[in-house]
Amino acid sequence: MRELPIPGVFAARWQKTFKAYCADKRGIAAVEFALIAMPFFFLIFGLLEVCVIFIMSSILEHAANEASRQIRTGQLQTAGHADAAAMKAAFRADLCAELYGMMSCETDDDDAANQKLKMDVQTFTNFETTGSSSSSYTAGGRLDNSGFGFAAGGQNEIVVIRVYYEWDLIVPVLSAPLKNPNLDGNQILLQSTVAFRNEPFGNS
Repeated sequence: MRELPIPGVFAARWQKTFKAYCADKRGIAAVEFALIAMPFFFLIFGLLEVCVIFIMSSILEHAANEASRQIRTGQLQTAGHADAAAMKAAFRADLCAELYGMMSCETDDDDAANQKLKMDVQTFTNFETTGSSSSSYTAGGRLDNSGFGFAAGGQNEIVVIRVYYEWDLIVPVLSAPLKNPNLDGNQILLQSTVAFRNEPFGNS
């Protein structure tokens, strides 16, 4: 009759095998990367999205400030434009020229359905009445600019310029918390406001 092996002999062998298995680190990097990949990419792309929004907001702010100088100094009002529509088109051209081509800026009227850049220029009797702007939206998920106007004002008049841009987010899924729920698609509304008193230009 064959003698069975002593359990204690196999215990040492199993322990040795188990230690070798635990010491084997092949593929550990792949496993660790798989565990952290999702939150890592979420953080990286989310950070890039926020940075892009900040840059675009700064560009829009710069464009509004630079274009407003044409109104504040009276250059736009005294340039001999045929009518208010021509003056508005000239101001829009100045505004678009300061966007560095980073934003879509069609030259047709800003009531166009595909227009992303919208502007509202109004005059006020004093700064207390300028108030704050509350954005409204159309049923189609666009910024409602039906109440927008263009009044550059005369010398010493108070003017408030509001510029809006419907910016498309780069990463649709990861940027969902940033999305404006009132806009169609994966968009956020950028806004810049400039308030000032016109200089005493002209002869009147």
